[in-house]
Amino acid sequence: MTRLNLLEETRFEKLPVSIYPDEQIASKAIAQTIAKIIKDKQALNKNAVLGLATGKTPISIYQELVRMHQEEKLSFKNVITFNLDEYYPMKPYSQQSYVNFMYEHLFNHIDIDPKNIHIPDGTLKLEQIIDFCVQYEQKIEAYGGIDLQILGIGRTGHIGFNEPGSAPNSGTRLVTLDDLTKKDAAQDFGGKANVPSKAITMGIGTILKAQKIILMAWNKKKASIIKKAVEGKLSSEIPATYLQSFENVEFILDQDAASALTRFNTPWLVKDCIWNAQTSKKAVIWLAQKVRKPILKLTEEDYNNNGMAQLATQQGPVYNINIRIFNQLQHTITGWPGGKPHADDSQRPERAHPAQKRVIIFSPHPDDDVISMGGTFIRLINQDHQVHVAYQTSGNTAVWDEDVLRFMEFAIDANKALKTETSDLKKHYQEMRAFISSKQPNDSDLLSMRTVKGLIRKGEAIAGARFCGLKDSAIHFLNLPFYETGKATKNKPSENDLTITLQLMQNIKPHQIFVAGDFEDPHGTHKVCFDIVKNALEQLRKTETWTKDCNLWLYRGAWHEFEPHEIEMAVPLSPKEVEQKRLAIFKHQSQKDRPIFPGDDAREFWQRAEDRNKETAHLYNQLGLAEYEALEAFVKWKFE
Repeated sequence: MTRLNLLEETRFEKLPVSIYPDEQIASKAIAQTIAKIIKDKQALNKNAVLGLATGKTPISIYQELVRMHQEEKLSFKNVITFNLDEYYPMKPYSQQSYVNFMYEHLFNHIDIDPKNIHIPDGTLKLEQIIDFCVQYEQKIEAYGGIDLQILGIGRTGHIGFNEPGSAPNSGTRLVTLDDLTKKDAAQDFGGKANVPSKAITMGIGTILKAQKIILMAWNKKKASIIKKAVEGKLSSEIPATYLQSFENVEFILDQDAASALTRFNTPWLVKDCIWNAQTSKKAVIWLAQKVRKPILKLTEEDYNNNGMAQLATQQGPVYNINIRIFNQLQHTITGWPGGKPHADDSQRPERAHPAQKRVIIFSPHPDDDVISMGGTFIRLINQDHQVHVAYQTSGNTAVWDEDVLRFMEFAIDANKALKTETSDLKKHYQEMRAFISSKQPNDSDLLSMRTVKGLIRKGEAIAGARFCGLKDSAIHFLNLPFYETGKATKNKPSENDLTITLQLMQNIKPHQIFVAGDFEDPHGTHKVCFDIVKNALEQLRKTETWTKDCNLWLYRGAWHEFEPHEIEMAVPLSPKEVEQKRLAIFKHQSQKDRPIFPGDDAREFWQRAEDRNKETAHLYNQLGLAEYEALEAFVKWKFE
């Protein structure tokens, strides 16, 4: 690509952006930059001063630096580090402290001198903080300033803990955390209520004094805020926009984090497009929403005035384009999610044969099935398909401690009433009460507590599946081992997780698999569970012929919904079916009213699901299609 074309493509972007295929490749590139600075300084017999970040984003960078130290003999003896921030108050070796984070992921594994490590002190008395912050700034200046500052970005647009409203000349100081920041940290602290409300952070002015700044971001959860930081106006409401005024800054992103940038999301606004079927569909739907017209009412003038003249010229007249896209959307709508028997299926999302299909609905948590596709779940059963539901994890970290005691008290009383043995139950109960009274945020629960919490969610899942009409023999609890840590942070999936999933698939040999495709799940479990299912099916596709006749459908609903141009199957729900779905969700009493990890959406799960289904139906109606009460949306996974 010539420089001129690149400038045209990136003309909406107000600072340099480098995009890599994935987080690992990007992290290695950043680690190489850091290593070069260290080596260049070593050659001059000088210190390399690094500004370091915490959180999930830089972990891969630190892993690569550790590898370079261990395998390539990269030395850190001349490295001085200053961390961006720390929660306040915070003991240095608490599980959630950034001191603990840095030693766990980097400092314990390299040859850095501990005297060269500087991290804000979360144990200070309140009256000591101002002097500490002044001294922190003075130490940075005494070392000649920061050579390279690496940054993450929060969903509020914060860099460090400089939340919206921060001044561009702010220095190191004590700040109050934004509510969204606290929600994002809730998983690490075992609930939002346990997240400190304040932090000590380098200021924006401090950050902007660095010689070079790299801001990194991975995955689609960051895409929206990246677009604002890169393309938006300078604003205290998005503190990261202040980086636009800095000369030596670079945003390093993976493809998902960059996906909302204009050059990727609406490329027709910045360059000539390759107008394939997907781009055309996305553009026409975007145009209809922008000008607030049904698709069939879009005119040539609408196309020309909104960057789509090339499409009109290449594929017009525009009315023919409108009809084609309208028909594509129309054909996504089906009341037969398992396929309509003995019907022409050439324009339908699912094939007609076999008429009765074997179906597995994989549910990451014990409630995602009914939250995300409860109406389709019920319809598949009513249309006589052989439906199975597989709950992939126990969900035992998302149950209140009080519920454990309540259920234990019920069991003890039930044993008394039935005149059976209660001594062992009482012993466990007393142990639980003693543990809960001294429990610290994000402590691993006792095994007995995790067992009871899992049983609570298991009972709710059975009740929900039965309400949908499923037989007990078709309800499967996989209890995937990766999840069973007793705390919010989970293990990486292992061969055991894959084997458990493989065996279920081999036993059922499904024609359809439904799996959660909501990769913006703030806790990450949905993506892990999807990868396990996908990897299992890919492995089976190498040897088992039945897999060639198995469609993999993605659903969403608990956190986000598919964009209209992505939807390939839309199942309409009547008012009665919406009510049935709501009642199925109600069976999950431990998640009702106030779940432990609600994310940044204050609505109850049934409200989120219902509102999203109705919004999808309303959007289809605005685009000119029939008006339904609600629509559940699905996307088919394409294997390579």
